[in-house]
Amino acid sequence: MVGAIPRIVIGAATSSAGKTTITTGLMAALRARGLAVQPFKVGPDFIDPTHHTRCCGRTCRNLDPFMMGEDGVRETFARACQGAEIAVIEGVMGLHDGVDGTAFGSTAHVARLLEAPVLLAVDAKGASRTVHAIVRGIAGYDPEVRVGGVVFNRIGSPRHRELIERGRELPVLGWIPRDDGLAIPSRHLGLSLAHELEATDAFGAIVGSHMDLDGVLELARTAPPLPASLELSTEENGVAIGVAQDPAFCFYYADNLDRLRARGARLVFFSPMADPLPAVDALYLGGGYPELHAAALVSAPARHAIAKAADDGLPIWGECGGLVYLCRSLETDGQSFPMCGILPADAGMTGGIRGLGYVDGVCTGGPFSGLYGAGIRGHEFHYSACTPDADARFALELSRGRGISEGRDGLCEHATVAGYTHAYFSDRFASALVRAGEQRARR
Repeated sequence: MVGAIPRIVIGAATSSAGKTTITTGLMAALRARGLAVQPFKVGPDFIDPTHHTRCCGRTCRNLDPFMMGEDGVRETFARACQGAEIAVIEGVMGLHDGVDGTAFGSTAHVARLLEAPVLLAVDAKGASRTVHAIVRGIAGYDPEVRVGGVVFNRIGSPRHRELIERGRELPVLGWIPRDDGLAIPSRHLGLSLAHELEATDAFGAIVGSHMDLDGVLELARTAPPLPASLELSTEENGVAIGVAQDPAFCFYYADNLDRLRARGARLVFFSPMADPLPAVDALYLGGGYPELHAAALVSAPARHAIAKAADDGLPIWGECGGLVYLCRSLETDGQSFPMCGILPADAGMTGGIRGLGYVDGVCTGGPFSGLYGAGIRGHEFHYSACTPDADARFALELSRGRGISEGRDGLCEHATVAGYTHAYFSDRFASALVRAGEQRARR
């Protein structure tokens, strides 16, 4: 058994109710008590986990039934909780909002899978007694989801709190005051990243002083034991996989990196903005913000080195921002910047969302042996468009998602494949990428 690790899910009626602020503050307050806090985020988001990781000092993990499957959610949870004393799980959207209007993939779905109680965050601005109707409706909607407490956000005054207290039905474990500084600013692709902000350091003190931490711990301890899952099987082969890691490339699922390591890969992190290309057998370029750092990417030594290595057959997998970087050019803010020039395509920022949602597809070609016919699931979220040449080749055919062009994704050239899909690596996918690097190392 994993043991009855205390765990709690932070849910809400809607997005923008303060889940991330409350969750981050609660994590910080619990850590300040000396607890080892394991953070999680429901859904495919990359940005909220940066705040949780920074706050807890432990890598935040995504829990997403669509991408991982139900067993995958339980297995990731069990592995990540080793050595932790409490798990805090931030939900996504409204508590019961799942894929295509169903419950699947919702915060409630994950709470059921983990048998975890829910602490409901409610935005109380502009309401008093009505908040209890919201709480009652949400708490009673699905009897298999246990809403064990409420935290009211944006309380305007002592009088506002007094009015709400008169009608409460569930235990209230927090009264967070309205404070315009108690929020994480947004931009395209979501909230600002953790390393860009210092204000979040104060969240623990503010949230902690207005929450009943003993009550939160008591509620979290009501979660029953969960069955243990097997550790990822490990191999040894010494393959070196370069992973771009800097402000331009920073979106990675932690499970993807774990699966590469489990298959014997040695991950070599480097910055394409500042570092030369290290000696590696394969390359993984994740998503991020290359458009914000285009000038630095152009002048950095890695750009030409990556292009030369790709021409020589270095296996490369790129996602979203990685796709843009591997194209011939990037147009942004009225300027055109030369990129690596590996893929026969040009990219440009569009000023609006071009793709958002889950991706489901199958590998129909490409240079990675063993992937033909393999299913790939993930997520796309981009404000750019990629215009490939008419004779461009694609490795992925999507049954769900936009991809680069009308359901085609995974643009190919040499041993390089890149698309808008942020893939959640299956064991088969991770093995194929490591195997490609192993074959390259034998040359």
